[in-house]
Amino acid sequence: MPSSKIIIIDYGMGNLGSIVNMYKYLGINAISTNEKDKIKEADKIILAGVGSFDHAMQNLADMNLISILNEKVLMDKMSILGICLGMQIFGNNSEEGTLQGLGWIDADVIRFNHNDIKLKVPHMGWNTVKPNKTSALIANISDISRYYFVHSYFMHCKESQDILLTTHYDFDFTSAVKKGNIYGVQFHPEKSHKYGMNILKNFADL
Repeated sequence: MPSSKIIIIDYGMGNLGSIVNMYKYLGINAISTNEKDKIKEADKIILAGVGSFDHAMQNLADMNLISILNEKVLMDKMSILGICLGMQIFGNNSEEGTLQGLGWIDADVIRFNHNDIKLKVPHMGWNTVKPNKTSALIANISDISRYYFVHSYFMHCKESQDILLTTHYDFDFTSAVKKGNIYGVQFHPEKSHKYGMNILKNFADL
């Protein structure tokens, strides 16, 4: 198993214990913290979260975490995995709020439209994914791999090469992104049983 230290950023946006526990089950070192000294020692970073876009960005700003995240991700080129809301704040902005995102991925976060979509919003439950390109993060996934989603908003990428996975929910939307060392998934791998465990292990092995 890899000896790398995975830091899961604790910025007050949901219970991160299930991710820690899944890594513990895999025998991989992962801790949840918002302490800058520990973040500086990370080999990889996970930014997970549930809730609103503005609340997430405000919490990161209030905890003075944006600058260290930019340093680790943009300057040091450390691998980072965004999960659900954590992926969405990699984008520029969201229809859900007024604050700017981290801007690492050239994307806007938009809402499933009740008038256009024939299915319920939020998109909640199990769904499959389709690769847009290859990546070690999605090694060993298949047509039967299913992941657990809970979201009303999704990323609309302006650059198609940033799209890693798509999922069909009345139409195809971006369910995972990859841009260099920046990875994100809209679904919850920590709630997706063996398929999600495979994603988290692949991230640790990058």
